[in-house]
Amino acid sequence: MCCLFASLALVGPRFAILVWWIIDQARWRLAFDNFLVAFIGFFLAPWTTMMYVVVFPDGVTGFDWIILGFAVLVDVGSWTSGGLSGSRRRASTYAA
Repeated sequence: MCCLFASLALVGPRFAILVWWIIDQARWRLAFDNFLVAFIGFFLAPWTTMMYVVVFPDGVTGFDWIILGFAVLVDVGSWTSGGLSGSRRRASTYAA
């Protein structure tokens, strides 16, 4: 179950980005001047990239910064959480 959730968390936002980009390319062109920035965001920070496209059309103001900050936290958490849980599990086996 945990592996299923982890794979959905990794693949889910990237799949949503691909589908959304195929359906509404104009919105993505409006949000990003350069394809390279969106492409790098697709691999390194998919939640932040997706939320930026959500909030961009009216400009990033007010509550939009909180939404983007939460997306950044989710991306950073996806980079670091696996290593922390694995090291805790390994450390508990050494204590025995």
